[in-house]
Amino acid sequence: MIILQANKIERSFSGDVLFDNINLQIDEKDRIALVGRNGAGKSTLLKILVGEEAPTSGDINTKRDLQIAYLAQDSRFESENTIYDEMLAVFSDLRRDEQQLRQMESQMGTLSGESLDKLMNDYDRLSERFRLAGGFTYDSDIRAILNGFKFDQSMWGMRISELSGGQNTRLALARMLLQKPELLVLDEPTNHLDIDTIAWLENYLVNYQGALLIVSHDRYFLDKVATVTVDLNKHSLDRYSGNYSKFMDLKAEKLATETKHFEKQQKEIAKLEEFVQKNIVRASTTKRAQARRKQLAKMDRLDKPTVGQKSANMTFHSDKVSGNVVLTVEEAAIGYHDHVLSEPISLELNKLDAVAIVGPNGIGKTTFIKSVIGQLPFIKGQARFGANVETGYYDQTQSHLTNSNTVLDELWNDFSTTPELDIRNRLGAFLFSGDDVKKSVSMLSGGERARLLLAKLSMENNNFLILDEPTNHLDIDSKEVLEEALIDFDGSLLFVSHDRYFINRIATKVLEISEEGATLYLGDYDYYVEKKAELAFLAQEAVGDFEQEVVSTSQGSTDYQQQKANQKEVRKIARRVEAIETQLEMIDHQEADITEQMTQSNDAMALADLQKELDAIQENQIQLMEEWEELSQLLEKLS
Repeated sequence: MIILQANKIERSFSGDVLFDNINLQIDEKDRIALVGRNGAGKSTLLKILVGEEAPTSGDINTKRDLQIAYLAQDSRFESENTIYDEMLAVFSDLRRDEQQLRQMESQMGTLSGESLDKLMNDYDRLSERFRLAGGFTYDSDIRAILNGFKFDQSMWGMRISELSGGQNTRLALARMLLQKPELLVLDEPTNHLDIDTIAWLENYLVNYQGALLIVSHDRYFLDKVATVTVDLNKHSLDRYSGNYSKFMDLKAEKLATETKHFEKQQKEIAKLEEFVQKNIVRASTTKRAQARRKQLAKMDRLDKPTVGQKSANMTFHSDKVSGNVVLTVEEAAIGYHDHVLSEPISLELNKLDAVAIVGPNGIGKTTFIKSVIGQLPFIKGQARFGANVETGYYDQTQSHLTNSNTVLDELWNDFSTTPELDIRNRLGAFLFSGDDVKKSVSMLSGGERARLLLAKLSMENNNFLILDEPTNHLDIDSKEVLEEALIDFDGSLLFVSHDRYFINRIATKVLEISEEGATLYLGDYDYYVEKKAELAFLAQEAVGDFEQEVVSTSQGSTDYQQQKANQKEVRKIARRVEAIETQLEMIDHQEADITEQMTQSNDAMALADLQKELDAIQENQIQLMEEWEELSQLLEKLS
């Protein structure tokens, strides 16, 4: 069933057309991702669809009494209620029904005969309506939603006026989910959310009973939630079946097909025009030439397919080669003054590593990075950089830009010996061309400021880049260009990001920070998620085994044998851990011996054999380290 239909929507500003000829149909339970380049008008289109703005022309028809909830990018609401009371207010009608049911129950003991029969019938009808509307579950729904958005019970008594901007926006989304509208329109809903909360929201929306229309730069999120993708262009809204990744494949196929048809038509036009030119003046062929001319006039000429706006051409490279060990952090504690956010944190980052830092909001990811570069002191421990390490830092607050500078001066002031042409070329690679370079930094959008900061960073030619949320404010196209640039980078990376797609493409390791310290996972984001689930399962199994033993003991069953079996398992794991540690020591010696032999040999064949042997040893070393980490954690839980 169609719940919303937009027909021939146009939006113009002072005669300049932002978009026109926009048609959209939303059915019940649709999951639609709205995509398009930055500046295409996605947010404007959402506002028109929900009635917050009027189109220049066109009309929108909706199902009668359609319930719509709309989350703008920085939605805020003013209220003097506490968090929990505000959530309760969503269910004010239900709570009135609940109060009426209690009153009816109290009357039942005082009535008889027809009056009692009428009361019971009314009670049954109201009770069933109450049940169908979620009257018996609304309290648990509130708790689940608040916990999902990281508002734990200790915060429920906080007044909304005390919340930060990001917390307020999160609460606005939580309230909308509780309202369960028929159409939920979300503009960048993953802003202000950490990775765990985004994953929770994904799972919630996948099972949402209403329709969804979503704008997001989070490709992982769109892949999980969307089943239809609509691509906003200046003169059309193209619909594709499938999530974002499927859309990219289909769009590429469509572009290739359109290009093929265009080129075929151009050849046909050229052939016809050539025939007309050669034969129009000859009496014997003029009729045929006139026929070809008419054919050309009637031809519906295809527009040349375009790939959209020009993409940036970001590149990063290093002037120096660093040593093998780039950064070492041992048993560090991070935080402010005496307030420890996380400890212990240990990390050894080697040359060409790309380490992603993840963890919940507020755990200290940015604090850790600032401590590494020396902007904040460690509460305990220190960071040591290796030989020839030169660091470049991207600050998510973009505080290293001077608002009074022009775009050109922002780079030229820092690199005054570089010719102006080279500065302009570098800015052009980051999509600042023509009069763009004369813009004041204060007038730039968030995405433009991000690209300018990345352009400055690219000119420093450092071999170790430390990046704090580099994809914030970037559109999907710019994110993909940045990914390719960092994949090709010949140095090392340490970065914080909430963009799981970005992490998956860039990271070779993932460092998870929690209150208990840090854990290093030797793989990309998917590996990290899989490994965490595996460890959680092992821990649950261990807890389950332990609980089973407790139950058996309380029943007077074979408690002694079970205790012995548990101790036997602990000893078995401990022996395996010791054996792995011994093997790792042997491997260290073997590595040193082989490396020494390689430095002394000039025989190419011998060097190749030694390299193969070294590769095999190092692969075994990685496998043993992974097994050691898993068993050590399990042993700690069992002990």
